Amino acid sequence: MLKQSTSLKVRLPALVVALEVVMLFLYAVFVTYDDDADAKMQTNETRPMDNTLYRDYHFFADVQVMIFVGFGCLLAFLRLYGFSGMVFNFLTATFAIQWAILVQGYFQFYSDGKIHLGVINLLNAEFACAVVLISFGAVLGKVSPVQLLVMALLEVPVFSVTEWAVLKYIKINDAGGSILIHLFACYFGLAVTFVLFRPSLNDGHAKDVTCYQSDILSLMGTLFLWVFWPSFNSALTLKGDDQHRAVLHTFIGLSSSTLTAFAFSAMLNKRGKLTLADIQNVTLAGGVTVGATVDMMITPAAAFALGVMGCTACMTSAASTTFTASQGSSPRWRGICAILLATEETYGPSLYETFAYRAPPEGDPKLLELQKLIPGLKPGLGRSGKEQAVYQVAALFCTVSLAALGGIVTGFVLKLPFLASPSDEWCYDDEVFFEVPSDFDSPGLLKVPIDSQETKV
Repeated sequence: MLKQSTSLKVRLPALVVALEVVMLFLYAVFVTYDDDADAKMQTNETRPMDNTLYRDYHFFADVQVMIFVGFGCLLAFLRLYGFSGMVFNFLTATFAIQWAILVQGYFQFYSDGKIHLGVINLLNAEFACAVVLISFGAVLGKVSPVQLLVMALLEVPVFSVTEWAVLKYIKINDAGGSILIHLFACYFGLAVTFVLFRPSLNDGHAKDVTCYQSDILSLMGTLFLWVFWPSFNSALTLKGDDQHRAVLHTFIGLSSSTLTAFAFSAMLNKRGKLTLADIQNVTLAGGVTVGATVDMMITPAAAFALGVMGCTACMTSAASTTFTASQGSSPRWRGICAILLATEETYGPSLYETFAYRAPPEGDPKLLELQKLIPGLKPGLGRSGKEQAVYQVAALFCTVSLAALGGIVTGFVLKLPFLASPSDEWCYDDEVFFEVPSDFDSPGLLKVPIDSQETKV
């Protein structure tokens, strides 16, 4: 019989109702429409097609597919944990996006003390959600939905504070989120698992296995992520040539990492066969690796090389067997080199748009000259390429430190006994939290219900 401590009958409804009541209050008090969604701001001269909806919605829709379909299917790779992988992803993502709109909006309050909600807010919230879902991969099968909601509740603010501090005070380039999304999520997830470590699972678990159907479903998730990753990496870049480069570099990086993953998978397998886990996870490494430099003039050849490097790092890493680690182990030092080598000779005046913090400061005569060439160019900090590279390194260490600290604290919170954590024997099993069909766990055969003595064939 299942232990009563895993029952969701009171815990999940109580937590969800409490969270939704608090958020309803916060939305009512602090959230309003942005100008492009506010009917009062529209006039006879307003051109509907100039609305930011038509600029941002297709990116939002693409990332939606990645979040709910791509991640959902990818996390359903365990034989007895398909319901949980997809449904807990659905539950956690929905809450994380709602919560991130508020938390991220706190750092963007307008003069009226309101969060002005537009599609761009939803898009930013989905990036915060992606952080939670990547970290979810590190604890998959070993936590309850109540614990996942608590993890999202704590991780979103830690991520948002890190994002705000790094972008506002350290000021870096990270268009595709290699540092602030993937690196943060990796170390946060690893820190949580460090605290939640279960010694009895160290040598594996009988239910920590895949099957033919679950592997196919997970591979579908990989394909959805692969197809839409260019939108993920380019969504928040500067419109125009920067965004164009981001799409090109992401596709090239993904393509090269995919081919390299196939080669490595066959080469490293003792019998010279392909391992599906490599295809499911490591093929995506190129999208992560190019992230920090995705909008820069790194050349298509460099994007190709970054894809190969990212895949190689994942395949040769001892931690590459987990989804989270494979997302966090891709090299990012190429981005620092790209910043060091970025010059006006390569970029022209647009150097100071792509690297906004290298623009001349207020009062510098060069700023006036540049503003004639680039109307609307804002004053920067006048950093050199070397100085900006140092700040990129500082951002790496800051992100890892805050993620690890936040993950450790979160791990201790998740160990609280009333959060319905499954026992070791019931890890990786849908039956702990779901009513399962009669053929659960037995393809082609009917399963005997737990509370029944009858044998069904």
